[in-house]
Amino acid sequence: MIPPADSLLKYDTPVLVSRNTEKRSPKARPLKVSPQQPGPSGPVPQPPKTKLPSTSCVPDPTKQAEEILNAILPPREWVEDTQLWIQQVSSTPSTRMDVVHLQEQLDLKLQQRQARETGICPVRRELYSQCFDELIREVTINCAERGLLLLRVRDEIRMTIAAYQTLYESSVAFGMRKALQAEQGKSDMERKIAELETEKRDLERQANEQKAKCEATEKREIERRLVEEKKHNEEIQFLKRTNQQLKAQLEGIIAPKK
Repeated sequence: MIPPADSLLKYDTPVLVSRNTEKRSPKARPLKVSPQQPGPSGPVPQPPKTKLPSTSCVPDPTKQAEEILNAILPPREWVEDTQLWIQQVSSTPSTRMDVVHLQEQLDLKLQQRQARETGICPVRRELYSQCFDELIREVTINCAERGLLLLRVRDEIRMTIAAYQTLYESSVAFGMRKALQAEQGKSDMERKIAELETEKRDLERQANEQKAKCEATEKREIERRLVEEKKHNEEIQFLKRTNQQLKAQLEGIIAPKK
């Protein structure tokens, strides 16, 4: 028989329930059967109920504790060769040596499975969860009310961790979406930058052409102005000479008359 994975939670000896593969609910009422070798097929019948005296109406504390224990820590089941095996948690009270041994086993398994000392570690979480379940089992045997209260604490812790895990997964998904959007936006910005650089080069080329045209126009205007000034100066000189000649002729005509 191949038993399930080893756990810090203390279990009783596995018992054969049936030879079929019918699955039972983990929270179903446990079958009161004794350990036996594989026998004929079919479920093992329960012993007939005997009529108890009137004092039996008082609930048995041991039986009640076992039922609460099985409800808190359901038995584990597995199928091997079409045979259904079940293993319930142990209802044996623990001693101080059992607690010391539990601590030693916890430290040993943490070392063997190379659990991280800090940070998020699924291995360390699993081992401490098993250790906490074992402590719940030990406390429940002595006091069912304390066990139920510890069960509430355990469920609250698991619910909180599940909430943080969901929040972490949603934040990772949000980060991935933002990263993809940023990557897509990056490609769009790179394309836009390339377009703007091309437009910039075109505008620079047009500006250089306009600047060259402006310089050529200024050069032509300067040359034209120089030519106009030269022509204007020549005309002035010509008019001055003409004026002087006319003045000299006029003086020559007026002088003999006197």
